[in-house]
Amino acid sequence: MTDFTLNAEARSDLGKGASRRLRRNASLVPAVIYGGEKAPQSISLVAKDLTKLLETEAAFSHVITLTIAGAKESVLIKALQRHPAKGFVLHADFLRVVAGQKLTALVPLHFMNQETAAGVKTGGGEISHTLSEVEVSCLPKDLPEFIEVDMAKVEVGQIVHLSDLKLPKGVELVALAHGSDLPVANIHMPRVQAAEEGEGAGEGAAE
Repeated sequence: MTDFTLNAEARSDLGKGASRRLRRNASLVPAVIYGGEKAPQSISLVAKDLTKLLETEAAFSHVITLTIAGAKESVLIKALQRHPAKGFVLHADFLRVVAGQKLTALVPLHFMNQETAAGVKTGGGEISHTLSEVEVSCLPKDLPEFIEVDMAKVEVGQIVHLSDLKLPKGVELVALAHGSDLPVANIHMPRVQAAEEGEGAGEGAAE
């Protein structure tokens, strides 16, 4: 089981130059905590600890506990700035989580029963994913690590929309709340096969 906790230190040496020195000399990652009723707080994290945490997909949709000088802050990862070539984290933004106050977060979608989906197993179709994550609104205690998309009964030509998803109790989809029922996935015939069938139909018509 992943431990969603990180030790952090408050920092007062701010600016781009200070951040570069921090990363170079101490293998630390500069970060900021903001939100709630408190003022933004600049902190630093041990780079290897943050990297290890980010290896877990759930870290991006899980409440993380930051320990700073003995005090604990519940936060969500809001944004990560990465090195354009090497991919390591240059800076992190965390959003404070307040108990009893709704939050919004991006949650990954896990597609289930894809190989045995009706449109794949008996219809010979292929699955295309339109979305890989969704924005949810809920209380911190209800935040899911992922949302399942069950493809078992989806036939060729059918589209799974946001409104088709089964959501955990207390969780709402932000897009749906704004009247946007976006497509999530669909099953379609392979392009090569569809093209061949189209050509066959054309030849038959010509005769």
